[in-house]
Amino acid sequence: MELAFSCAKPLIPIAESDLGFPVRRIYCVGRNYAEHAREMGSSGREAPFFFCKPADAVVPVATGSIGSVAYPPATQDLQHEVELVVALGQGGRDIAVADAMDCVFGHAVGLDMTRRDLQKAAKEKGQPWEVGKAFDQSAPIGPIVPVTATGALAAGAITLDVNGETRQQGDLSDMIWGVPEIISHLSHLFELAPGDLIYTGTPAGVGPVVRGDHLLGRIAGLGELNVRIV
Repeated sequence: MELAFSCAKPLIPIAESDLGFPVRRIYCVGRNYAEHAREMGSSGREAPFFFCKPADAVVPVATGSIGSVAYPPATQDLQHEVELVVALGQGGRDIAVADAMDCVFGHAVGLDMTRRDLQKAAKEKGQPWEVGKAFDQSAPIGPIVPVTATGALAAGAITLDVNGETRQQGDLSDMIWGVPEIISHLSHLFELAPGDLIYTGTPAGVGPVVRGDHLLGRIAGLGELNVRIV
């Protein structure tokens, strides 16, 4: 029996470039905005926690395009979470907070799509979150804007509209753990490497979407991410 394997890494467009960013791993930070943490039942500046998505969960969306995300099976409650995504150009272990930004290649607007009903059921049973978070097409992402063009992003508006109505609205300065702290924490748990993406958490206002909905995510300095649920 002859087997054929495709080992190509997913590529994300890089703004103002013909090159693509090859994805190695996707790390996600949970409950990293205080108001969202409260709406999900937590409070205070708890230590950051992380979960992962597979690299091929990304749905790259080019500037000026509308990406398509298929409504996933086995859920009645697909929800949106708009997030700042950090793309790493360098990695390592035990990275100091003061050195963390040296690892950043760029930033992008992303969506952490979530099967909330499956996530809730898993949490109630003390089970892993993969079925709620790590499904196909669960990580739409816009073009990566190099940090050389933006500098470090510690503040700036982050919003999500659904069918023209604003659902999520916050500021990057509202993050409980900033980007350098997130990178440092992660590097004490994993060896980070070029090609890693970090979804840094979402502001309050998460909610359900249905087939036909148009999602428009924006982050100051990074442009827009347009997605339609199909």
